[in-house]
Amino acid sequence: MEHKHKHSHHDHSPKGKAEAKADQVEERLEEKALHGHSEAMHHDTSGRPPHQEHGHDHHRMMIEDFKKRFWISLALSIPVIIISPMVQHILGYSLAIPYNMFIAFVLSSVIYFYGGWPFLTGLLEEVKKGTPGMMTLIGVAITVAYLYSSAVAFGLPGMDFFWELATLIVIMLLGHWIEMRSVLGASKALELLVSMMPAVALLIKDGEAVPVRIEELQKNDLILVKPGEKVPADGTVEDGESHLNESMLTGESKPVKKLKGDSVIGGSINGNGSLRVRVEHTGKESYLNKVINLVQEAQKTKSETQRLADRAAKWLTYIALTAGFGTLAVWLLLGQDFAFSLERMVTVMVISCPHALGLAIPLVIAISTAVSANNGLLIRNRTAFENSRKITTIIFDKTGTLTQGSHEIAAVVAFDEAMDEREMLRLAAGVEQNSEHFISQSILRRVKEEGITIPTSESFNYLPGKGLEGMVEGKDVKVVGPNFIREFNIAVPSSAAEEGVETVVYALIEGKPVGYITMRDQIRPESPEAIRVLKKNGIKNLLLTGDNERVAKSVSDQLQMDGYLANVLPHQKQEKVKELQAQDEFVAMTGDGVNDAPALAQADVGIAVGSGTDVAAETADIILVNNNPQDIASLILFGKATYKKMIQNLVWATGYNVIALPLAAGVLYQ
Repeated sequence: MEHKHKHSHHDHSPKGKAEAKADQVEERLEEKALHGHSEAMHHDTSGRPPHQEHGHDHHRMMIEDFKKRFWISLALSIPVIIISPMVQHILGYSLAIPYNMFIAFVLSSVIYFYGGWPFLTGLLEEVKKGTPGMMTLIGVAITVAYLYSSAVAFGLPGMDFFWELATLIVIMLLGHWIEMRSVLGASKALELLVSMMPAVALLIKDGEAVPVRIEELQKNDLILVKPGEKVPADGTVEDGESHLNESMLTGESKPVKKLKGDSVIGGSINGNGSLRVRVEHTGKESYLNKVINLVQEAQKTKSETQRLADRAAKWLTYIALTAGFGTLAVWLLLGQDFAFSLERMVTVMVISCPHALGLAIPLVIAISTAVSANNGLLIRNRTAFENSRKITTIIFDKTGTLTQGSHEIAAVVAFDEAMDEREMLRLAAGVEQNSEHFISQSILRRVKEEGITIPTSESFNYLPGKGLEGMVEGKDVKVVGPNFIREFNIAVPSSAAEEGVETVVYALIEGKPVGYITMRDQIRPESPEAIRVLKKNGIKNLLLTGDNERVAKSVSDQLQMDGYLANVLPHQKQEKVKELQAQDEFVAMTGDGVNDAPALAQADVGIAVGSGTDVAAETADIILVNNNPQDIASLILFGKATYKKMIQNLVWATGYNVIALPLAAGVLYQ
């Protein structure tokens, strides 16, 4: 104990000196770094190429451009609408303005060429690529309306469409402006992630903390993180203890306790303790940067539903052109004059442009991906995320997903009254304190909880595969597993084989068994609710584990799951997924992304759980940063809600056309 105290005292002095020194220099350096190198650091800390930063500025400029075009077009549209003969007729007023058609023509020409410019250039690009879509649809509608109305202004018999042209362009500009602002709002979530990295780190050199710019950090550098500061890089705690707020990174709302040997994530906020951290990942390798890249990729990739919207826009273009020319032909064949038939044709083409379709999908995509990332849910494959609504069966890997992954003592049982459980635990802990094994650690945790003082031990000896032994207070104490009991044929009461217990160790004093301690992997408190939500939504859930039948059955029964598969080796997990898929099940697999990689890849939706800082679990479609199984249930429900919202938007857009097109074509014309 004295040695330990000396050590901490020895550490304290340079640490205090380092902090004092840092306080003097840090503010000045940080100010300089932030002012003079902000762009460089934005690039270096995020690991993003400079063009993406410029891309962001370009996006802002485009928003400003759309906003300006919208307001100017709106101002010009008001007089066009007021002097329109059709509007006057509908609203029952009359304004005799000389040359009103020419005024409308001049104002509409400005609206068409200035306000409609983004759509006209978009139309040309889509036609060049041979992929007509939303821009083609808008471009065709406004061009047909403008050309026809201009002809009417210069003498063609018929009704002009200047007011429809003006309102269509104004509504489309407004829609695209709102959409772009929303997309920017979604990418602000990314900016927020980027800004989470501090500009300056305190590098410990020769016992002193020297402020350096964050991009100068190297792997294995030792850094000081003071209370309340952001952690500058991913690393491992070398000294100190504190609670870190990781909520913005992982979605974990409670501050996480960090001790020596624990991993910390760059961007998380330190609590009230000082930490010395050994740097592991910087820049492009950092957790934060991987998250940023994943979210960016997910926002860029087109999902099936987006492709559906593109196809819908393409077909609506074809329908608009076909229905337009078809309307012209039909009315001419029915004996109507060319002017009337042309007017019907133009009406059809103008009406067939639903702005809702253009906004239906990108908006939901951008927002849902960013919202997900802020809740510790990283979507690598958008189609898989949307497909989560189809899941019929979900397979859970047991250890670390539904359970804690750490063995805790389930029972301490003494064989007779000669020794009580507390005394047996005390003597066992005397031997176990010399080992790092998970059994030893769980015994030591229980002893600490109960406030038992651990006695010193001598002549410690490790019995490979069997247990530990040593002399505690002059007594020969052994803590051994079933292998030792069988090998030496030691008689123990059969009650030791408890239901659902994964591990049992026996305490022997002077060669005589005095009792046993059982351990089991504890079920996570969130697991029962997660299973309940899945069952309520009609999703079958199965437990998959390498553990024995008894353990698997115990966990499955406790959680009231639909079934379990026990004694499954890592390479057999993929086969189990295939078997279920052969039975027409849409399978989701959840695992830790390491030994479950083949099964995650095979599943229709692969969900890597609790990957922590290893976000690049390459085989998974979706990564849940926390080990919380409730996130899986939330993910599926969120996927369903997102898809429903997209389809709802598509239905509204299409429904509008189904009703409006026949009316525009003149089906009710008497």
